[in-house]
Amino acid sequence: MLRIFFSIVVMLSVTLCKSTYARGLPDFTVLVEKEGAAVVNISSTQAVRNATEMPNIQGMPNGDDPFSEFFRRFAPQIPQEQETQSLGSGFIISADGYIMTNAHVVDGADKVTVRLTDRREFRAKVIGADKRTDVALLKIEAKGLPIVNKGDPNKLKVGEWVAAIGSPFGFDNSVTAGIVSAKGRSLPQDNFVPFIQTDVAINPGNSGGPLFNLDGEVVGINSQIYTRSGGSMGLSFAIPIDVATQVADQLRTSGKVTRGRIGVTIQELTNELAESFGLSKPEGALISSVEKNAPADKAGIEVSDVILKFDGKLVTRSSDLPRIVAATKPGTKVAVDLWRKGAAKQVIVQVAEIPDEGKLVHADKKSSDDVAAETIDRLGISVSELSAAQQQELQVSSGLLVEKVTGSSARSAGLHQGDVLLAIGNTSLHSSAQLNEFLAQVPNGRNVALLVKRSDGTSYVAIKLDEK
Repeated sequence: MLRIFFSIVVMLSVTLCKSTYARGLPDFTVLVEKEGAAVVNISSTQAVRNATEMPNIQGMPNGDDPFSEFFRRFAPQIPQEQETQSLGSGFIISADGYIMTNAHVVDGADKVTVRLTDRREFRAKVIGADKRTDVALLKIEAKGLPIVNKGDPNKLKVGEWVAAIGSPFGFDNSVTAGIVSAKGRSLPQDNFVPFIQTDVAINPGNSGGPLFNLDGEVVGINSQIYTRSGGSMGLSFAIPIDVATQVADQLRTSGKVTRGRIGVTIQELTNELAESFGLSKPEGALISSVEKNAPADKAGIEVSDVILKFDGKLVTRSSDLPRIVAATKPGTKVAVDLWRKGAAKQVIVQVAEIPDEGKLVHADKKSSDDVAAETIDRLGISVSELSAAQQQELQVSSGLLVEKVTGSSARSAGLHQGDVLLAIGNTSLHSSAQLNEFLAQVPNGRNVALLVKRSDGTSYVAIKLDEK
């Protein structure tokens, strides 16, 4: 009897597990039937000036030669202008013809054509495009168009089913499906978008198309793929629809997007760096440089500060800060909670507007032959003090030039000959004697944070001290 009871319990447990995890594959047919008509094909053409001229072949007759007319009439003509075409996708967000897509789909286009599922074609006007988020807003002259419903990407769960509709390689209204692989992904050069990662098959031509949840709501715009072959490899990235909508609203109102800035360079806080700054966990954005006279500088934010909250919003990872600041209206005064020298502090920053384009210029460093190098045993490096000329070139008031790296810890941390050490922790470095004196107070095996300047910028590195 007991054996029978145990068997029933096991069978019920298996049944419950199956009902919880194996509910069968989703059916996307209803979603496609209801939402597919709001997805469009986008074709953009661009006139490219061909700079190639007829080659000057030795012996070819010139304009005064009687044979020159023959060459002008019968020699192969090289076109001076030709058109290039690119294909993408988009989706209708208003019945009067506003369409959302990727900025790169229409970048540089002289003509944009939108084709609906009923085969009607319209010449589209580009209302605006934002390269930083890769979002563009188009307008066609039509009424009574089918539109998509927007969902909340914040409610998406990793592992949830999603579907894409678009025009891969020009094949209109192709449907692919998969799951959400991750959320809040940061990609190189994309500081303002917390991408949704999926394994949905996305190929060239899908760009700008919608990503749907099972409720038939758009939760993202398919934007990028990671590939080594040029086609889908199961790594695709979508712009969350709430981010895209904020951009589209500004484009519709003013034709451009304004973003906030405070004028700092940040880096990720590792466990080693967190330990060196006295933090219990690696959360926040570590400040590695502050632009002179920028809002952060005026508010008193310093290099080595760790921003924990901005305007009441938690900064869990360094990539959170650019998005939060960018979404803040320029001119707004906000409270910034930060960690400085082992204690919490709050400052008030007035957010400025980010310029349309901006590039950082980094000075090249030159080694000094006039100053003898001194060995810093506990770091496994040799350094020399910067000459006045080097300080002027690098636009710094002090620092130590790394002449040689001998220690394994320093090599593992990524220190190289030619690096300039600006500070240890939040203490500016002026001499090798000062550095050795500071290190003498730090126990063996502990991490110290060095602020390093090199050609690609300024950042902190954590080094575990070697034995004396």
